[in-house]
Amino acid sequence: MSALPIASFPEVRAFARTLIRRHRGSLAIMLSLYAVAAVAALVPAYVIGILINDATTHALSDARITAALEVLASSSLAYGALTFFARRRSYILGERVFADLRDSFLQSVLNLPLLEVERAGTGDLLSRTTSDVEAMSRTVRFAMPEWLVAIVQTLLTFAAMALVSPLASLACLVSMPFLFFATRHYLRYATPGYRRERISYASLAGTVSETAEGARTVDALQLADRQNRRIEANLRENFYAEMYTLLMRMIWFPITEGAFALAVAATLGWSGLLALHHVITIGAATTVTLYVVQINDPLDRIVSWLDELQMGQSSLARLVGVSAVRDTRPLSGPEPSDEELRVEHVHYAYGEGRDVLHDVSLVIRPGERLAIVGPSGAGKSTLGRLLAGMDAPTSGSLTLGGVAVSDMPLASLRRHVLLVTQEHHIFLGTVRDNLALAHPEATDPAIEEALDAVDALDWVRLLPRGLDTELGTTGHPLSPAHAQQIALARLVLADPHTLILDEATALLDPRAARHLERSLSAVLEGRTVIAIAHRLHTAHDADRVCVMRDGRIVELGSHDELLALHGDYAALWRSWRHETPSSAS
Repeated sequence: MSALPIASFPEVRAFARTLIRRHRGSLAIMLSLYAVAAVAALVPAYVIGILINDATTHALSDARITAALEVLASSSLAYGALTFFARRRSYILGERVFADLRDSFLQSVLNLPLLEVERAGTGDLLSRTTSDVEAMSRTVRFAMPEWLVAIVQTLLTFAAMALVSPLASLACLVSMPFLFFATRHYLRYATPGYRRERISYASLAGTVSETAEGARTVDALQLADRQNRRIEANLRENFYAEMYTLLMRMIWFPITEGAFALAVAATLGWSGLLALHHVITIGAATTVTLYVVQINDPLDRIVSWLDELQMGQSSLARLVGVSAVRDTRPLSGPEPSDEELRVEHVHYAYGEGRDVLHDVSLVIRPGERLAIVGPSGAGKSTLGRLLAGMDAPTSGSLTLGGVAVSDMPLASLRRHVLLVTQEHHIFLGTVRDNLALAHPEATDPAIEEALDAVDALDWVRLLPRGLDTELGTTGHPLSPAHAQQIALARLVLADPHTLILDEATALLDPRAARHLERSLSAVLEGRTVIAIAHRLHTAHDADRVCVMRDGRIVELGSHDELLALHGDYAALWRSWRHETPSSAS
């Protein structure tokens, strides 16, 4: 199983730039508001310095104190008001940027080729759509705006210090080497560390998910100990990954905090010494020292949010990586001349040296009913997937009306060929919404006709609100058999020429399945139907039966012809009749 790709740093940076460019106007307004607010925040320290100078020169008066208090009150009110509007702007901008990011990611997920999703496993994609999206939500809504604002405040405070006394301001630079080298060391290991952490989340989610979904199989095959060992191994890797990033923070944060304290102490001592020797005034020394104390807050936020940004960058790399998976199908191409499916010398392997199909050749005529039978692992479902264009043969050719199935645009292919398996999904929405997915313009009579074709109309009419009954996880619960009938009704509404049914009635009891298949046959008259069957009454009703064993077609003919051969099909038929004598007719 191979995971979905992870974007490189240049790809992440390019994506972030594109995202920011879309909102550069709002970003400029937000940063401008914060810049003006930062200037207002610098006023109190400057006013305090003036008051101290006045006090040392005995120039302090009631009028100057009153004026200073008015300036302090005005700057504080201005700072509060500007910060409120700036923060409101930043939250709105964060929501808009995150909405764009989420829409872009969702579009990439929906465009993923199904084969790539299956190869990666649901755990990897689930982790990206949950924990990575959640991490990016915090980064975009809070970390990025706060980090940018902290940078603006830091630059403005440094500028104010330089204006008051460039010489006194030099002392705060003593902390820069500690901050630079500690941060450089941290950044060197943070990105791979957080990436490892996110991958460990995906592995754990995948193992837990497949264990829960396959609980019956795990129990039947006594795989509980094996799955427990896998989960324990995933938890152990997750623990070590988190301990690694925690250790990085435990080293980095104390160094940066110590560097801040060192900057304040050095500035206080140096500016005091300069004031003592009358190089600068006591008020200037006080103002510069207060600015160094004040600058610790935005610097601390830069350091703190930088850690969050590293986590966000790792998550963004995983989200952007999904968009790197492209469907190799063309967007346009020639239409098939007819509905004949032709398979010629097809081989297929899921991995190198692991062929599942061997030299398969088959011609399926338009309007034919073909049953594909054989023991488990014979390659029936794999052949069905290739016929539906879900993957391309390793070698050989598979064409529809003279056009290679793997080269047809997906939208065009689905108008001709559709695959339905026993796996199904009920979406949030009404019965009507679930069916209209296959044909958005379908009228209620057409929907009811499709439901009737799959023997579902009677029980749908008995639902609390009929076609308007809400389904899905929060709506009216459906049994697996009823959900499968909804999936088949979608198929009827889609109305493709060729239908591939891979155990599509497996969740129904034998009598209901038999009745449903006969109802479908009447509705699908003139269509090509390829049924991958376990119940051999489907083969009994087919025009031809294709018998597969070990990835090869070993027999091909009508039901009666194959019985007369006394080969694989005859043995399967006798065995099935013995097991279910009431099911065959």
